Amino acid sequence: MNQRRLSRRYVPLLALAVAMAPSVAYAGGGNQGEAAAPQAKGGRQDQNLSVETKIQTTVNGAQETAKTGSLTPANSNWDPPACWYEPAYSPKQIQATVKAFRQVKVFGLGDFVGGAFDSYFKEGNPYKNYNLDKQGDGQFWAAAINEKRKDDPEANSCKRMPFWVPTGDTPKEPLAVSPKILAEYAYDELPVPSTEIAMAPEGTTKVNLPTWVWLDKAKFKKVSVTASIPGSGLSATTTAEPVSLSIAPGTKDAETYPASGQCPIVDGKIGKPRAKGTPADTLPPCGVQYLRSSGDDTYDLQATLTWKISWTSTTGEGGDLPDGEFGGDQQVAVEEIQSINR
Repeated sequence: MNQRRLSRRYVPLLALAVAMAPSVAYAGGGNQGEAAAPQAKGGRQDQNLSVETKIQTTVNGAQETAKTGSLTPANSNWDPPACWYEPAYSPKQIQATVKAFRQVKVFGLGDFVGGAFDSYFKEGNPYKNYNLDKQGDGQFWAAAINEKRKDDPEANSCKRMPFWVPTGDTPKEPLAVSPKILAEYAYDELPVPSTEIAMAPEGTTKVNLPTWVWLDKAKFKKVSVTASIPGSGLSATTTAEPVSLSIAPGTKDAETYPASGQCPIVDGKIGKPRAKGTPADTLPPCGVQYLRSSGDDTYDLQATLTWKISWTSTTGEGGDLPDGEFGGDQQVAVEEIQSINR
């Protein structure tokens, strides 16, 4: 019985049995650095055997006390990976996994599904005796799901049953974990600071009065995340660097400075605080001027910071990933200038 027939024939029962099977954690093994690898926890993806990812991340450059969020790719056609294959089970672990399925005694499902998996891992279709004779010489790679994207349709792209990869070999599988996939995973973990702009006047401004906007330099430093799989030698670092601030006034009755609404970084700063004594009609390097009152309401000013993303890896590979964006809204009340005629 081949893998495709296994998946199609036993879909309903496999899904039910995997859902009912006890959760079992296994020590990572069979690959480089076996003793140092963390425990791999078996899971499921519909009818398939999967694994909870062992990818670990380390953050550098983030402020622990700052409010943070996740980047949205500026390229709407790109997202960090929803699933991939990674080293997961040693031969002994696969054997123990099948035994765990057999513990499900409801309607005999455990033995039935265990038999289906034994056909694949034990009886030569395609593996014999769980590859126990190769213990320590490789691992079964299995599908892992990005928890942040588990509801994405792409999370169902990794449908292969666990497959054997000898130690030191690179699997011929496009979705096999690689430095680039680790870098893309790290993209999803970048804790960028919230875009809380400073304004003068603050909160309430006047019609036709230039409002100065700037961003505190301390809040938008570089931040990076390193993603790695312990024991594999694979590691990638993804770095986000702020490049510009985009201002959307929240109404067509407004002008932005500069006219594009894109405030660049100049001398390490975005915008400039309005100094005391500055004439009211002085135009700011970064800001907005409202042309109509907001009445009893407010305008929703959106400030979005664009981050340039790059990555490096332990293999020497690297490059750029799509720019990321993260922003916030601020409510601005705009009042008419009151004048008295004598």
